[in-house]
Amino acid sequence: MQKLNILHITYDMRIGGTEMVIKNIVESIDKSQFDMHIFCIESPLGPWGEALKKDGVPISTRARQPGFDVSLIKSIRRYINQHNIHIVHCHQYTPWVYGTFASIGTKAKVIFTEHGRFYPDSKSIKRRFVNPVLRLLTAKITAISDATANALDEYEYIPIKYVETIYNGIDDKLPEIQHDIRKQLNFGENTVVFGTIARFDPIKNHMMMLDGFASLVEQNQDVHLIMVGDGECRAEIEAKIKALQIDAHVTLTGYIARPFDYLEAMDVFLLTSFSEGTSMTLLEAMRASKPCIVTDVGGNPEVIKDGESGVVIASNDVSGLSSAMFRIAANFDYRQSLSEGAQNRFQLKFTSSIMCQAFQRIYSSLINREIS
Repeated sequence: MQKLNILHITYDMRIGGTEMVIKNIVESIDKSQFDMHIFCIESPLGPWGEALKKDGVPISTRARQPGFDVSLIKSIRRYINQHNIHIVHCHQYTPWVYGTFASIGTKAKVIFTEHGRFYPDSKSIKRRFVNPVLRLLTAKITAISDATANALDEYEYIPIKYVETIYNGIDDKLPEIQHDIRKQLNFGENTVVFGTIARFDPIKNHMMMLDGFASLVEQNQDVHLIMVGDGECRAEIEAKIKALQIDAHVTLTGYIARPFDYLEAMDVFLLTSFSEGTSMTLLEAMRASKPCIVTDVGGNPEVIKDGESGVVIASNDVSGLSSAMFRIAANFDYRQSLSEGAQNRFQLKFTSSIMCQAFQRIYSSLINREIS
């Protein structure tokens, strides 16, 4: 049986959530039935793209020009025809526009996956007229959470009945621990370590996290906060830590290319964002059996089952965060229960195998082929 040729169209293959989804699909898909290709519409390609290219994955990069780049459409259409592409899988909005128009007049079917939303979300008059046309030219639309699917309905004029939710998934194998971070940072045996892994961006609301943690420190001195990441808010975060006088209880690591050792050092994972799709670091924390405290935004409450795999608090709720942190820090049995719940829920819903099976089913159904 001829393999199905799948072309993923994306911005680039740098390190990020969308890129990780594509990487996981490419690496985990049934290679006896599918051949994966990647077409990036921006440059540089990025480290994950370079690694996949070395592994033999066909990857093309054609940086789009300012404005609406008609020549980019021609380049994608040429690739579709030359490589006998059966399915064009577009990741995020702009790749969807170019991938859809490029597929007109070819035999390729189009899939659009929405990976997340801007904050605050908004409507566009132009998209009110363009998106219904794109939808008619698209064979399947998916979103990474029900919240994202609802946003497509509310803001993008794509009725919810046309959108299927397929949650992000990651490899269920834990990376090897290379460094004992708890030992390096001289944590005591009973120190409860909270932590987060996120870029220092206003949308991640690190300010609320610090306020909540400062309240916890007033009640429990044997706690620590590890903040992995870097970005535009670093100076503001450093100033906040000093103002709250919690310097001795907070570690800023800067950007870490391989943050798993720091994740492993954490007892509890924090995600206090104003907006999220389906956070990959949240899935990584669950895979590592970490209880999670998350804000009730986007896909967070779909990933974390409140009271079973973690705690869901209201957005920007300092007192709610502090209370949740105190309860988890003070009650070892409760912490262990949430830890087990996080790992179990990850295995049930968020592995790359589950995600890939869902996309394999869609790929095959669009070409009227049964999965063998």
